[in-house]
Amino acid sequence: MGDRTHAHTGAAGRAATADRPSSVRNVVLVGHSGSGKTTLVEALAQTAGAVNRAGRVEDGATVSDYDEIEHRQQRSVQLSLVPVEWDGCRINLLDTPGYADFVGELRAGLRAADAALFVVSAAQEADAVAGTTRAVWEECAAVGMPRAIVVTHLDTARTSFDGMTRICGEIFGGDDPDAVLPLYLPVHGPEGADGHAPLTGLTGLLTERVFDYSSGERRENPPPEDRRAALTEARGRLIEGIIAESEDETLMDRYLGGAEVDVGTLVDDLERAVARGTFHPVLAAAPAAAGARQGIGTVELLDLVTRGFPTPLERPLPGVTGLHGAPPPELTCDPDGPLAAEVVKTASDPYVGRVSLVRVFSGTLRSDETVHVSGHGLADHGREAPFHETEARVGALSSPFGKQQRPLAACIAGDLACVAKLGGAETGDTLSDPERPLLMDPWDAPDPLLPLAVEAHSKADEDKLSQGLSRLVAEDPTMRLEQNQDTHQVVLWCLGEAHQDVALDRLRSRYGVQVDAVPHKVPLRETFAAPSSGRGRHVKQSGGHGQYAICEIDVEPLPAGSGIEFVDKVVGGAVPRQFVPSVEKGVRAQAARGVAAGHPLVDVRVTLRDGKSHSVDSSDAAFQTAGALALREAAAETRIQLLEPVAEVRVLVPDDYVGPVMSDLSGRRGRVIGTEQSGPGRTLVRAEVPELEIGRYAVDLRSLSHGAGRFDRAYARHEAMPPQLAERLGEQRENDPNNA
Repeated sequence: MGDRTHAHTGAAGRAATADRPSSVRNVVLVGHSGSGKTTLVEALAQTAGAVNRAGRVEDGATVSDYDEIEHRQQRSVQLSLVPVEWDGCRINLLDTPGYADFVGELRAGLRAADAALFVVSAAQEADAVAGTTRAVWEECAAVGMPRAIVVTHLDTARTSFDGMTRICGEIFGGDDPDAVLPLYLPVHGPEGADGHAPLTGLTGLLTERVFDYSSGERRENPPPEDRRAALTEARGRLIEGIIAESEDETLMDRYLGGAEVDVGTLVDDLERAVARGTFHPVLAAAPAAAGARQGIGTVELLDLVTRGFPTPLERPLPGVTGLHGAPPPELTCDPDGPLAAEVVKTASDPYVGRVSLVRVFSGTLRSDETVHVSGHGLADHGREAPFHETEARVGALSSPFGKQQRPLAACIAGDLACVAKLGGAETGDTLSDPERPLLMDPWDAPDPLLPLAVEAHSKADEDKLSQGLSRLVAEDPTMRLEQNQDTHQVVLWCLGEAHQDVALDRLRSRYGVQVDAVPHKVPLRETFAAPSSGRGRHVKQSGGHGQYAICEIDVEPLPAGSGIEFVDKVVGGAVPRQFVPSVEKGVRAQAARGVAAGHPLVDVRVTLRDGKSHSVDSSDAAFQTAGALALREAAAETRIQLLEPVAEVRVLVPDDYVGPVMSDLSGRRGRVIGTEQSGPGRTLVRAEVPELEIGRYAVDLRSLSHGAGRFDRAYARHEAMPPQLAERLGEQRENDPNNA
């Protein structure tokens, strides 16, 4: 954070290593899509000497975006790890996707990190701090995670560092905007013909020195006289902000009294405040120009990470429990302590197979050792997967660098590594010593709420579909696979349309499965609107034993949730006792198939009151058929009512969007049950909405709330569908060639 001259220790093509937790920094980059996170990682890697030349996102040549899908879509879709070395520290840069559909990858990055860099684009001033980014900031604040802000794209026209800093102070600072202040001011060169003044360097507010990058190298100069006034004003505000966070309560009085505060003291207080998560510096950065060795601001940023961000020793470990009632151990980030590690991401390599990205919190992970694997999946809005445990041998350890895997002998507490072929391990699972098995508390995963119904494109694809989908879901815990027993559809639940596109692309390109997306069906039900009667007559004679069964039934509707009730009121043996269960079986089978539109029949009482049999030709099969025919005839004599599922929906949005959200829910035939405050500036809206109306609500709510809202849903009940809607669905079904 000062004006030191650096001799970086990285070397292109060599794996950065760590021999003690104090030399590790785990940093996750967070920001809106297009904010420049991946470009910034490239610039940092080049400055640290990890790469000789920074790649471009547009060319698909960056270290982070190495997946073919990312090349095709020109955006990050998965978490990537880029380790670099700076001043004797191993810095694990965790690059996350900015698009809301891939927030599961962001959650994994937050779990693996000890500090966060929030990247905002000066070129996206109106939308630079999207709703998703704000929500992540609040989550980090709740757990005290240290955060800094990096303003990018200052080398484009009509951008303002001061404007972005003011916006960040208002949004991220909350009640204390002076906790979000710049450490450096950008320096611009002369204006060009287009009126744009290129970014050429930075002025350090504490050191009062200019770091000039215009020559392609970082050079230190005194500030020009015409910048003194702006520098003095910004420096004074920064010093006051740092002193306000100082543990020395007399420092502010001395400063206000006119005493000169030593720069070294300010730097020390700044570093402590950043590490505590109470002060959030703002820095500027721009990628390296053609031929330049360093990007503007990259040295300053690496300084901040190594000196201001905490080591793994300074951050609390996730909650850990023993298994089967065993008391939880007291763990610390000690390489010699008991092993406690966690799988934060699972990927599939076409050559290696399954690869697990693991954060080691305690102990040391070594290849060829046997570990205990235990887990219950990620916390999915209160729904947890069943607990599972096994033992597995640790395969080859490696340090990922884009698509490269550089071999490692061991991974110490505080560090990250990839493990090949860790059998039975899923994302969120705990790795521990078999003699002292442990279980870490899960982190929250977003609930996938956008359905994608798929069918195999051909017979060959049908044989591979199940395995491909299973592997896809194992890699991405924010996808959920459903085999719907009512609609007989295979449904892949995703977070959004981009998430769906990636799923289909991966199925095709990685697993060789071609699928077709088909309309998602909502499981409807049928019931009788009024009492009715029916007679089932199944009489056939075709040589040998014939078939003879006649039964008469009454059907009456029951309250919702009653299911199918069967009553036997036959007297005089009109239907022999041994065939009464056969009638019931036929009735229930027909009810499952439906009696009007092919949806299961529910909430009726079927009473068998009479019938006829034949001493030779009556049989179980004959009376099953007669029971089904009787139910169909009864249905033909009355109105059949369609029942639709209703979901209980809980929508959490900023207060500004409560009105539009409630209006939108009402337009979806929803009934708003109530609202309640849920933290500062946020409201929880509870409503009951037919599931037919919220199939795309995950997409629509994001648009309505500018990415700031989220919701969950739970099945409440089935209730009667409006007649006009039921009639329209019936017409659509009749015109559908697939129902012919």
